[in-house]
Amino acid sequence: MRAVVLEQFDTPLVLSEIDEPVAGPGQVLVKVKASGVNPLDTKIRAGRAGHAKSRLPAVLGMDLAGVVEEAGAEVTGFTPGDEVYGLTGGVGDLQGSLAEYVAVDARLLAHKPRSLSMRQAAALPLVVITAWEGLVDRARVRAGQKVLIHGGAGGIGHVAVQIARARGAEVYATGSPRSLKSIEGLGATAIDHTTTSVDEYVARHTDGEGFDIVYDTVGGATLDASFAAVRTYTGHVLSALGWGSHSLAPLSFRGATYSGVFTLLPMLTGRGREHHGEILREAASLADSGALKPLLDTRHFTLATVPDAHAAVESGTARGKVVIDVEE
Repeated sequence: MRAVVLEQFDTPLVLSEIDEPVAGPGQVLVKVKASGVNPLDTKIRAGRAGHAKSRLPAVLGMDLAGVVEEAGAEVTGFTPGDEVYGLTGGVGDLQGSLAEYVAVDARLLAHKPRSLSMRQAAALPLVVITAWEGLVDRARVRAGQKVLIHGGAGGIGHVAVQIARARGAEVYATGSPRSLKSIEGLGATAIDHTTTSVDEYVARHTDGEGFDIVYDTVGGATLDASFAAVRTYTGHVLSALGWGSHSLAPLSFRGATYSGVFTLLPMLTGRGREHHGEILREAASLADSGALKPLLDTRHFTLATVPDAHAAVESGTARGKVVIDVEE
């Protein structure tokens, strides 16, 4: 089969012919239709993502949407012909989705939302699981809360906005001037972080009390800003990029709490994979109800032009999620 292979870190990806995988016990063989591209994919390729524990040579690509070709022994719930999606590989020793076929742990899969195309479905897994684990699993987002999403037009951010709104929260989101219209289109109150200080938007939108939940999808100084924007005592800060060193004093002086989200953990350890499938089933229901829809970059890339897709993500020129059409 055709696959895009990374032979060495920080070298060009190579379109190659490799052996087609076989579905083992507990696995499903999927014919890949589309593969989502995340910033993490480009960092893995460049050798700047040690936490992904990628082993070379590697087929990258974490997100997929496709069709079940074969279900291995001990698999229930999936049969040949089923349309599926999932966050299934591209890290550790798991084959990624930049290939015509992939054998994946069935626990990581769910049936594709009926209302979404293969391209749209492939854009969701990593970002929807990351958003859900923070907002729902850790913070228990609910009606009556004020939620602030940092980076509300980004990959995780635009999905987090939709999940929080679907669960009844009042949602605010920060962004750059060019992203404010997109944020407002998602139903959130947009905050221009380039012209508005933390103190200003906390005073304006919460009467100085702080937000019930603050989700940092940007990292760095934005996580420090999150500690200063959260509600005293009951507030909860979340971050999907809490890798650096930060002072906890602002958070501690508020008596608030913090949770880190590391979405790759089930893929790297084998523990908790069932929950990824559960989240994707919930997300499919949201999508089919009209409450969740990914923003896609309009350009079309194929296995032959994966380097161009990675360049679009790295350059910041993408407007929405970049998706590879694996089956041309």
